[in-house]
Amino acid sequence: MKEIVKVQGLQKKFGKFQALKDVAFGVRAGEVVGFIGPNGAGKSTTIRILLGIIKRDVGNANIFGKDVWKESLEIHKRISYVPGDVSLWGSLTGGEIIDLFIKLHGGGDKKKRDYLIKRFELDPKKKAKGYSKGNRQKVGLIAALSVDSDLYIFDEPTSGLDPLMEQVFQEEVEKIKKSGKSILLSSHILSEVERLADRVVIIRQGEIVESGTLDELRHLTRSTVTLTTKGDVGKMANVNGVFDFEQKNDQATFSADNQYLNDILSEASKLGVKKFESIPPTLEDLFMRHYEG
Repeated sequence: MKEIVKVQGLQKKFGKFQALKDVAFGVRAGEVVGFIGPNGAGKSTTIRILLGIIKRDVGNANIFGKDVWKESLEIHKRISYVPGDVSLWGSLTGGEIIDLFIKLHGGGDKKKRDYLIKRFELDPKKKAKGYSKGNRQKVGLIAALSVDSDLYIFDEPTSGLDPLMEQVFQEEVEKIKKSGKSILLSSHILSEVERLADRVVIIRQGEIVESGTLDELRHLTRSTVTLTTKGDVGKMANVNGVFDFEQKNDQATFSADNQYLNDILSEASKLGVKKFESIPPTLEDLFMRHYEG
């Protein structure tokens, strides 16, 4: 599958501070990539380089096969971008700003604009200086989603939105995903990334520490198993692949290496399984493993 975004060996310094160290990842056509990491990890720096706002020191970064610094104007004709804090012209109304953004992009769908204004419950006649942070985000999201782009870049797009509006955003992103568009989504809401992303890239202290589909990443960590047996469940404590074993009456809870789950179930069956529940790690579990590490 063709790569829409391709980043290789990306490095960036601000003075003596090394913000990015050999960052490499890609976004394929029709794919949603979740780009996550703690504050200061390098997410926004990477995105600003992709947008041609700041220049990389070392490495290559291309969108649609074009250099993000040298050919940024051509690239911008085919992308939509929403930052984590949208700045607006205070004397203009929300509707006027949305129309201006759409016009600057080269034209959008007015029916879709009106539909999105209703969905996000925005008052388009109110001047932007009277908007809350959440309403400023809505203006950026409505403008970005009203135009037909090949790549959508969202950098903490739901910052300031209430849970209901977060849900609306996720539903609209799922629609553009189904239409075959590519999306790079940086978000602190891990459940949002887990729901939308085909692949996840985790960045920490300027370095990519993990990348892959959620299923691929889950193989690298442990599931939580709850087990109840007719026989002595305590015998499971010494089975290969079982960790952090805790027992209460005939029920045990433990962590299990995914590669040993079949062996664990086989051993449990000898004791007469009454209940076997295996919960795979969430994206938050995977993220926290690196954050705490």
